This record gives sequence, structure tokens and C-alpha cells, in this order.
Amino acid sequence: MSDLISTLLDGLKNAGLMAYEVWWALVLGFAISAVVQAWVPRQRVEAALSGSGFAPVCKATGLGAASSSCSYAAIAIAKSLFQKGASTATMLSFQFASTNLVWELGLVLWVLIGWQFTLAEFVGGLVLIGLMTALLRFFVSPRLEERARQHARQAAGHVHHVAGVEGMDWRQRLTSLEAWTEVAHNFRGDWEMLWKEIGIGFLLAGFIGLLGDDFFNGLFVTDAPGAIRTVENVIAGPIIAVLSFVCSIGNVPLAAVLWSGGISFGGVMAFIFADLIVLPIVAAYRKYYGTEFALRITALMFVTMVLAALIVDGLFALAGVIPSARPTRADIFGSVALDYKLVLNVVGLAVFASLAYLTVRGPGEAARADGGAERVAPATGR
Repeated sequence: MSDLISTLLDGLKNAGLMAYEVWWALVLGFAISAVVQAWVPRQRVEAALSGSGFAPVCKATGLGAASSSCSYAAIAIAKSLFQKGASTATMLSFQFASTNLVWELGLVLWVLIGWQFTLAEFVGGLVLIGLMTALLRFFVSPRLEERARQHARQAAGHVHHVAGVEGMDWRQRLTSLEAWTEVAHNFRGDWEMLWKEIGIGFLLAGFIGLLGDDFFNGLFVTDAPGAIRTVENVIAGPIIAVLSFVCSIGNVPLAAVLWSGGISFGGVMAFIFADLIVLPIVAAYRKYYGTEFALRITALMFVTMVLAALIVDGLFALAGVIPSARPTRADIFGSVALDYKLVLNVVGLAVFASLAYLTVRGPGEAARADGGAERVAPATGR
């Protein structure tokens, strides 16, 4: 019994440490999503991100790279963009960029397993976007895309508040308590819809982290010719990720476990790429877009992740920059310390508490704080 209790406590501790690692990114991502939902007019998004051509995909990639590095937050932002008229290509480009082309993830990879993985993540993110754009119509038809958009608008799980700020410019919104209250309601709504999926993901990763290297070694082909080993590893990597992954920063310790356990360079990259097809996130896709669209974009992403990992592995092998050193298990998990992560998490907690507080204010308080005038919603809806 004592061993069981010890294992449970260790798993919960790991889950807590991973949640601590990404808490600030979750809050930031959901806050950005809430601002997009409340303040960005649908017509502007349609003009910038509709279509699957080079320019819209590049804009979505840039927007994603400047956004959150958390997978759960990324899909929430992408959902709000898709609701407002972004195409499937630009929506998925945003997701790939926001989970592969962000400096936070690159920094954690560099510290834990080396600069080669950071460079591979950035190169791989661009390869993912190119492959996804090329293969999209083999998986998703324009008719299915429009059905998914309607589903996303109708089944969001909460009402997105936008009408009260339609007549404001950005400076007015930044100083308006009413505008921030609308952001706060969207922020709270996304958390209420996804907190179960996020919590399950953290718990799964916490207990998977307790498994020893021998368990992971049994999952990989290690004594076959290089090509066969690489192909098996880049397929095994996403499958492991689907069953164990939390968030794109939080899974880096697990990627280090796999690297120390014998998986190939390409297998590690496929595992990291697969942050967008883990079971809790696929469940969120189903809520957002409907079952058929969710399954098709999941299949599309799996194929692109495997192919991108193979391409990156081949490029880095040709360049001779695949690392040979592997970390020990003692190097993988850290602890809470007085450092920049603690500061960021305290700031994240303050932002979370502030936005939550705005959602429980009386219905007339925001308007009175902005000068006592109730705003009238325009006749045209979103």
C-alpha cells in the first residue's frame, strides 16, 4: 500500500511540475484567444487569413510564431480565427507555427537536449506547414470545411462577447473596462470548455514520466538498418505522444526521456511535432468542429508529422549535426525554484485572477466605470 501511495504521489508531483512549467503559457494563450474573439472583427480576419494561398499562409505562420507556445492555447486561438473566416490551411498553419516556431519551446529544447533539436524544431515547423498545405485537399473538401466552420460558430460552448466594442478603436478598448470584461468572459468560457481535457493531459504525462528507460527501449527498433529504424521511430513517436502528451513545452522532458531511452533523432522530432494530435486535443477538435472534420485533420497532421520528421532527420544526417550525447534521467525533471519561470507563473496567476474577477462583476459595473453609458450593439451580428 505504501508503494502505491508513493507512486501516486510521485505521478501527481510530476503532473504538478509540468503544469508549473507551462502555466504562464496557458494563461497567455487563452488571454490572446479571448482578445481575438472579442476585439478582432470577422471581416478583417477573413481578408487576411481566408484562402490557402501563399500570402494568407505566411500571415498565419507569422501570427502563430508570435503567439503562445502552448498547444491547448494554440487550438483555442485557431478556433476563434476559424470561426471568423480563416481557412483550414491558415488555421492549421497558425497551430503548427505557434507550437513549433516559438522561442520559449526552442529555449527549453536547447537547455534540455541541445541546440540541434531547437534548430530541427524550427526547420520542421516550416516543413510541416508546407506539407500540410500541399496535402490538405486530399483530406478536407471545401464543403466539409464550411460545415466545420458552422459547427465551430454554433458549438463553442459559450457566447463570445463582441457587440459592445464594435464602435471602439484599439486605444479605447485598451482603456475600457467594458472591453476587458468582454475579453474576460471569452477567457473564462474557453477554460470552462477545456479544463477537463487539459487536466487529463497533465495527469497522463505525470504518470508516464515515472516509466523507466527499459519501457521506452522496448517500443523502438534499435538493431535494424538505419532507414528501417528511422521509419519505425518516427511512427512510434507520434503514437507515444498521442497517449502521453501534455503541452508543447511540457512534453520536452518526455522527449528527453525518449532520447535517453534510445529513440532516434527523427523519432524525437516526430514526438514533439505530435503535440496537436494528442487525445485530449482531438477531443477538443471534435467539440469545436464535429467528428468528421476532427478525424480528417488529425489524419492529415499525423501524415505531415511523420513525413516532416523523416525529412528533418535526413537533412540533419546529411549535414552531420545529429547529436550523439544523451541525457540521464536525473537531468530531465527539475523543481520549483526562484527563477524567471516563477516570476512568469506569478504574473500568469495575477492575469488569471484579474480576468476571472471581471466575469463576476455586476452587469452594470463595467459600463458605469467607462462613464455610465450603456453601449448599444450594432444591428448586424458577427
